[in-house]
Amino acid sequence: MDVSSRYREAWEGYWRETSDAPGEAIWDADPSFSAAPHSELLLPHADASLPVVDLGCGNGTQTRYLAGRFPRAIGVDLAQAAIDHARRADPEGVAEFERLDLVDRDAVAALHERIGDANVYMRAVIHQSDAGDRPAVARAVATLIGSRGRAFVTELTRAAKDVLQRAMREPDGPPEKLRRVFAHGLRPADAEDTETPELLRAAGLTVLASGAAPLPQTAHLTDGTRIELPAHWYVLAGRGTPS
Repeated sequence: MDVSSRYREAWEGYWRETSDAPGEAIWDADPSFSAAPHSELLLPHADASLPVVDLGCGNGTQTRYLAGRFPRAIGVDLAQAAIDHARRADPEGVAEFERLDLVDRDAVAALHERIGDANVYMRAVIHQSDAGDRPAVARAVATLIGSRGRAFVTELTRAAKDVLQRAMREPDGPPEKLRRVFAHGLRPADAEDTETPELLRAAGLTVLASGAAPLPQTAHLTDGTRIELPAHWYVLAGRGTPS
């Protein structure tokens, strides 16, 4: 099974129309706001000698940071246009990038077969996926970590939708970076708060640690306030593996 052509083309269109400038995508925050603090939550539970796979890597900003914390970092994304961005931003080849549909069970299994058990970093992918695809995304995490890897997954809560709606009603209009997200038919914060933990559990994943922490964005409100989206994070292991 693959994702719908509508969903794939929405992401291809978004990334084709996004420049290579750092921070041009609203979620393209500096790693000091994202992968760096997230790594500190993951690493106490993880084998840092394993590779890390960044699911939904976009233009690879977080993947390149993770390459400095793990011996091998692989960024994967549904959109080839995103992978093209990531490769242009990494001329020295610090990380690896390839297109991967997380709903394609065979393709995910093939990646796991090539690299073995890995750690996984996934930032705000489930909430953005089509509802019917979300169980497969959670299963992809479980497949890639196997028995030895660990995962860090963070997803927007429903409260994030309220923040986004307020931003869309700004007196001067919505921030341009946010407007472009909706213009391409993308749907941030589309999952219920109970859905993510249920999906992770159903995929055979065990929660080792969890908590709440916002995801800072690269867009600001008219008064200069940075948009920060409420989110919940999880550190995960395969079911039945040592904690």
